[in-house]
This record gives sequence, structure tokens and C-alpha cells, in this order.
Amino acid sequence: MESVKLSFILLKLAGMNSIGRSGIRYLHKLNAANVPSELIENGQNRVIEASLTLIRERAKLKGELIRAMGGAVASASLLGVPLGHNSSFLQGPAFAPPRIREAIWCGSTNSTTEEGKELNDPRILTDVGDVPIQEIRDCGVDDDRLMNTVSESVKLVMEQDPLRPLVLGGDHSISFPVVRAVSEKLGGPLDILHLDAHPDIYHSFEGNKYSHASSFARIMEGGYARRLLQVGIRSITSEGREQGKKFGVEQYEMRTFSRDRQILENLVSLSLSLSLSERLGNLNRCGNIPKLGEGVKGVYISVDVDCLDPAFAPGVSHIEPGGLSFRDVLNILHNLQADVVAADVVEFNPQRDTVDGMTAMVAAKLVRELTAKISK
Repeated sequence: MESVKLSFILLKLAGMNSIGRSGIRYLHKLNAANVPSELIENGQNRVIEASLTLIRERAKLKGELIRAMGGAVASASLLGVPLGHNSSFLQGPAFAPPRIREAIWCGSTNSTTEEGKELNDPRILTDVGDVPIQEIRDCGVDDDRLMNTVSESVKLVMEQDPLRPLVLGGDHSISFPVVRAVSEKLGGPLDILHLDAHPDIYHSFEGNKYSHASSFARIMEGGYARRLLQVGIRSITSEGREQGKKFGVEQYEMRTFSRDRQILENLVSLSLSLSLSERLGNLNRCGNIPKLGEGVKGVYISVDVDCLDPAFAPGVSHIEPGGLSFRDVLNILHNLQADVVAADVVEFNPQRDTVDGMTAMVAAKLVRELTAKISK
């Protein structure tokens, strides 16, 4: 009986991992049948427009309600991007957004963040739903247009003041279209705080320019970030280091975390141009050092759940021991004094989570605390 159950589970997971490929196969069949390309493209355009209309109207409604209530300068708005096909290993992150939402509102905990923000107040947190990634891909839409659709969805959220996007991934490839949209909408580059086990800065991993391992290369190439701080790194190749130097990325590896902790928990005072010893000296003197986010349009925070040690978050595709503790991450987030204009939480893989949903609760807690940083 147990072997039958196991076989069923394995078949189900195999089916989940192939999700998203059906649309491409379907398109190939249509092309082989000599269906006019104009007919296909027009149909794809209608599906994309319908998807954007849903996001637009939901964001408009939520924005109107919050403005009518008054008192909110910035409100975090959840936007799910259930995309997993750009993962180089497992596609399970595509199933994360609903699991994170379920955990956010789980009755096992209250609705107040550690900083005292009340999530039941829609002026603090609202939700505009998901970009229907699978439905769009099922029509054969390629990744160029898909990424544009994600960017347009983010912009639609931002059009409704005071909404600010808090995006639920999905694999890490979603960060590129999200950051691009935020930067373009605000009219300038951002400073990015990126917590991850990997730098995700390959030029084109396995030939895929939209790979989850290449998202920050696209961001830096596009000029969407002035500064990129990567924290928690412990799986990095020579190309990752070379790309980091090329783009002037500040990479903080776990092997030196004990030395760097004081800096990373005081990012309010972190200066780009100073050496490590100079930074520490200035921190101790509390000198006038440029703040993270100062002189740009704001700070974007991207949290890959695998930045955490797998003891805290086993439900990820790429398990890398030796990571940050959950309190390490919260200390960095809580102590950050900056205008956080948007954020994402990515790479939670429900297919690898524990039976009791431990990692889902961890991802939900990250979302809750990011909400507190965004809303005001």
C-alpha cells in the first residue's frame, strides 16, 4: 500500500514539474498544422490583455478603498507570480504563492508583525491576486512577452497610490521584470538588498537569459540598480565573482559573515566606497556616511528563501547548508532604515517542504516583516 502511495506521489510530482511545457508543445502543433501566425498572436494578445485587466481592476479597487480610508502613505500589496519554468533544477516554486498566502493567515499565529503593524488593516497589507502565468504560457507566449506582462502587472499595481508591490514567487527569474518595472515607474535606479545562497548573476545560465540564475545580470545590465548588496552567499563560481566585479556588486559571503555581521545589521550606515576596515571604523564613530537608498528612488529587497540555512527552511529547490539563521535575516531587515519601495520573496518550493509546512510559515513570516518595512 505504501509503495502504491509513493508511486502516486512521484507521478503527481512529475506532472507538476512538466507544467508549463504543454503550452509550448501546443503552439508547435498549431504551427505544424499551418495555422496563420496572425491568428495565434491575436489570441495570445487577448489572453495577455485579459490578464492585465484583472490585475488592473483588482489594484484599482484596492487602491480606491485604501484612499477612502485615509491615513496610508504606502501600503504593501501582494502580487503572486507563480512562475517556475526558468528554474535550472526543480519547478516547484510555481506553486508557492497560494501556500504562502495560506500560511500568512494561518490561525496558528496572530496578525501583528514584530514591529507592531496590524496585517488585518488593509492600509497595511492588501492583495491583488496572481499574474496567471500558466494560462498565458499555455497559449504559447514566449518569455520575452511573458516578462513584459509581469512588468506591466507590477506597474498597474504601482499606478494605484499608495500601493507598493510585495511579490510572491515563483523562481528568482521574476526579480528582473519586477525590478525593471519598479525602476521604470519611479524614473530611476534603485539600491537592492539581495539575500540568497547564490549570486544569480550568470550572464546566461545554460543558454537561458531569463534563468533564475541570471536575473541580477539582467538587472545590472539594464541600469535598474545603482547598488546591489548580496548577503548570504555560499555557492558561488568564478563566473559569479567575475560578474560581481564587472557590475560592482557588494558580495557578502557566509564564510566571512561573523566578520561582516556588524555591517550587515547596520545597513543604514553602509557606504559603497569604503573598505571593510573603514566601514567598521566609521560605524563605530557614527559618522555621516551615505545611507542605503540615499540619492536613488528607494530600496528594493529580494529574499530567496534559500538564503536561510536549511535547518530553518528545508522547502527549497537548492539546499545549501551553512546559511543565515532566521533571526540573522530579521535583524538585517529590522535595522534597515530606508524607503523600501518594493520587495519579493522567491524560491520557496512547496514540493520539498515538511509535512507540517514549516517553510511555508517561514516564507509567510518573511512576507509579514517585509510588509512592515514597506507600509507606512
